[in-house]
Amino acid sequence: MSQGPQVFDRALLRARQRRALAQGFEPFLLEQVAADLAERLGAVLRQFDQVVDLGTPTEGVRAALSRLRALGTVTAAAPVARAQPAVVADEEALPFRDGALDLVVSALALQFVNDLPGTLIQIRRALKGDGLFLAALLGGDTLTELRQAFAEAEAEVEGGVSPRVAPFADVREMGALLQRAGFALPVTDVDRLTVRYASPFALMSELRHMGATNVLVERRRAPLRRTTLRRMAEIYAQRFADHDGRIRATFEIIWLSGWAPHESQQKPLRPGSAQTRLAAALGTDEIGTGEKPGR
Repeated sequence: MSQGPQVFDRALLRARQRRALAQGFEPFLLEQVAADLAERLGAVLRQFDQVVDLGTPTEGVRAALSRLRALGTVTAAAPVARAQPAVVADEEALPFRDGALDLVVSALALQFVNDLPGTLIQIRRALKGDGLFLAALLGGDTLTELRQAFAEAEAEVEGGVSPRVAPFADVREMGALLQRAGFALPVTDVDRLTVRYASPFALMSELRHMGATNVLVERRRAPLRRTTLRRMAEIYAQRFADHDGRIRATFEIIWLSGWAPHESQQKPLRPGSAQTRLAAALGTDEIGTGEKPGR
């Protein structure tokens, strides 16, 4: 378990995910991510026998991957076992031995890890040489509208701002984290999804049914004032509503992929090893240092 700064209350996160699953999980976002994940894997011409679905809160990923022939059995690894085969595991303390897995996937779970660099290192170590890691997590622009509306409302009504929406990852940092963790051929990209709701309260209700409400350690414990809630809804509608009155909510999905290093992978050429001069390849004349181009 990570001993560094604790941004997220992981016990509360698990409790709220269990509540959401018991009351009826809202699957639309995770199902879309799972379908995209399966499509991305379908383009990889490889057989993956030992596969782990890390931290995904539902069976959505395993259902989507079941249609791919190039995968063996997909084992769920999460703090609470959902179905078989499954391993009870925390994303911050993986129980897998080094070089045990061919593929690790994860959908909308790693944004709530306190020590993401440490988790990435553990994933890379658990992969066999030339094993693949593919994950989707929520990015920093997720729920930016809700964050802004709450901040402005609290500043007006209560004279201060408390953290309400998690500080999700920045895509510009993710490639560097993959490299630091030792992944080869790291790739990051972003999808942005705009979802419309009847009101901010409809959005907040759906977030509860995703198990994705505020689990920040530094969250305010006092109940939210009704006056602040009403003002938040007014600000949200004024700034982020369409002509029909429905409000917009942004979900930013950051995709990460990287391979465990292996001798068979492509490597950059050594400086000075080129066999053809650039000028010859471009069909131009080479000009030496200090020379002036001819007219």
